[in-house]
Amino acid sequence: MNAKKMIINMTGMFSLVFLTFSFNGCTKDDTSVSTLTTDDAVKAELIDYTLTDLFDATSLALIDSLPTDLINQAELDVLTYMREEELLAHDVYLALSQLYTKPIFTNITKSEAVHTEAIKALLDKYQLADPALNHVAGVFNNPDLQSLYTLLVSKGSASLLEGLVVGATIEDLDIYDLKTRLIGIDNADIILVLENLERGSRNHMRSFYANILFYLGTYTPQYISQEEFDSIVTATYEYGAATGVCIWN
Repeated sequence: MNAKKMIINMTGMFSLVFLTFSFNGCTKDDTSVSTLTTDDAVKAELIDYTLTDLFDATSLALIDSLPTDLINQAELDVLTYMREEELLAHDVYLALSQLYTKPIFTNITKSEAVHTEAIKALLDKYQLADPALNHVAGVFNNPDLQSLYTLLVSKGSASLLEGLVVGATIEDLDIYDLKTRLIGIDNADIILVLENLERGSRNHMRSFYANILFYLGTYTPQYISQEEFDSIVTATYEYGAATGVCIWN
């Protein structure tokens, strides 16, 4: 395991340069959610993910450049589960984007497409079956995710504010699952992807929460601790675009 950890450190800077722009949301300089103005809250929904949905040959080559180590059961389980969980986020946001004109749903839908493709790249690399082969939006092999999708779309359809709360709930769950499922993972490529996905989810959480506050709503974390939630939403947006610029207009 120590050797694998050393590989992560050795790849450190150049790995994050390429993968971060592929898997993360953008950043807005050093403005924290705790000090967001009304204007900032509106801008938070306008994050331009068109620069971050480029899961291109460079990113794929980087994943492939890391060693293909033996895969353990925990790693098999996390790739299988997270492939569909990222699709769940994508599909819920897609459904809500058809109900509401708020750009945040459409923009983060694009980002979630990148997330699930990152997991798909790892499945392909390890020659593992894709649980989402021929995926149909809103249809999942995992029965728990299927039930959750139905519940979240129903709840989010009640009002725009409820839709934003659903978005925060999804990112809350995603952060929890990514952090929890990193336990027992020691393959450098899998760790790198999951950590980048978690960083992207933290940015999504910040954007949803800023808009919840803008509409005078509240959100209490259901999966991560209140302490962790507070540390996320009071922190600055994490940089995610290594090429181009984020658009906040």
